[in-house]
Amino acid sequence: MAFLEMASEEAAVTMVNYYTPITPHLRSQPVYIQYSNHRELKTDNLPNQARAQAALQAVSAVQSGSLALSGGPSNEGTVLPGQSPVLRIIIENLFYPVTLEVLHQIFSKFGTVLKIITFTKNNQFQALLQYADPVNAHYAKMALDGQNIYNACCTLRIDFSKLTSLNVKYNNDKSRDFTRLDLPTGDGQPSLEPPMAAAFGAPGIISSPYAGAAGFAPAIGFPQATGLSVPAVPGALGPLTITSSAVTGRMAIPGASGIPGNSVLLVTNLNPDLITPHGLFILFGVYGDVHRVKIMFNKKENALVQMADANQAQLAMNHLSGQRLYGKVLRATLSKHQAVQLPREGQEDQGLTKDFSNSPLHRFKKPGSKNFQNIFPPSATLHLSNIPPSVTVDDLKNLFTEAGCSVKAFKFFQKDRKMALIQLGSVEEAIQALIELHNHDLGENHHLRVSFSKSTI
Repeated sequence: MAFLEMASEEAAVTMVNYYTPITPHLRSQPVYIQYSNHRELKTDNLPNQARAQAALQAVSAVQSGSLALSGGPSNEGTVLPGQSPVLRIIIENLFYPVTLEVLHQIFSKFGTVLKIITFTKNNQFQALLQYADPVNAHYAKMALDGQNIYNACCTLRIDFSKLTSLNVKYNNDKSRDFTRLDLPTGDGQPSLEPPMAAAFGAPGIISSPYAGAAGFAPAIGFPQATGLSVPAVPGALGPLTITSSAVTGRMAIPGASGIPGNSVLLVTNLNPDLITPHGLFILFGVYGDVHRVKIMFNKKENALVQMADANQAQLAMNHLSGQRLYGKVLRATLSKHQAVQLPREGQEDQGLTKDFSNSPLHRFKKPGSKNFQNIFPPSATLHLSNIPPSVTVDDLKNLFTEAGCSVKAFKFFQKDRKMALIQLGSVEEAIQALIELHNHDLGENHHLRVSFSKSTI
């Protein structure tokens, strides 16, 4: 992990936007980028600098296959060749539940995770995790052994297993084979093959009182690495945030319950003079179905946005936090609230709390909707659809100009004139235009549909 301070906030936003749809790779390792809570870096802490250099050298040695690892069990050898790709993970000080999804999310940052089995032994929550390559297992053990998933709790203790392969019979919240999506979920807890049961002294049944429980997301700390804490992300180790493609990809796995955590977002640094509940509903509705919005009565630059589920909240947070809206850089984090409460009858609210749970404008209520495949980060180019035949290029250009936008380019789709692309002066302009003009009545019973595009004109 590393912190990188850019010359300006704009440069940081540009970088995150650029790398959200295309994950960069350094020496064939994927690199995940997100915003930090820190406003600036102090680089005069020499011990930390020395530690960073040592970590870099260790990673280089692992990747070249030349590092002799210490701390592993002696009977499994200490050098890379012939090492098992299976890790045994014990979670100590289990203050918050740790689910199979959380483990997959953390460990997949170091390579392809093939299989995971979770179980409880000696009153400790444990897991066996198999990588595609032993090098990835080494890399993950070096980086994660001794780290806390959450601040001051849920400590990872990692060893190499004697097993070289895991045999998973069921895909459910206790075991998962990511290479076999056709496995049944099983009626109850998965049985273990006798050799596997003997390998870690478990009975024939794996059980975990924690598996499948809802996760929590306090700030995640790395006291051993940096002494800094990083933004709260459900079940992720700091910047190792799950990407939107991983979220949507994993939703197809039988028995997967998605990312544990909260569906309510705390949105801060809003422009109190221009923001409305409806505006937040439209904007966050690009990434999921918004059920309720509450702008804080006494602090109108803050709001709560309740999404349909935790996956949608994560998507919206990843894509919208750090974007400029009405001249201010919006921030989105997970809220401590589990739901947005509607005001009691007679309670003064000034229309700041709205329930949108039955709105006809939800984009994702139809299973298999094409909208699921067209989720992109905010961009200066907007995709327009549901345009009636009588509406011309000039009509649409004027519509956006009147909304305060500078139109840089426009084109209708050749094969389908109901759709078009429009390129505006900036991403901020496009965000504001989407809020203002999505569902705009174009006449002839046609309401304009607006979304962000991955294309440019």
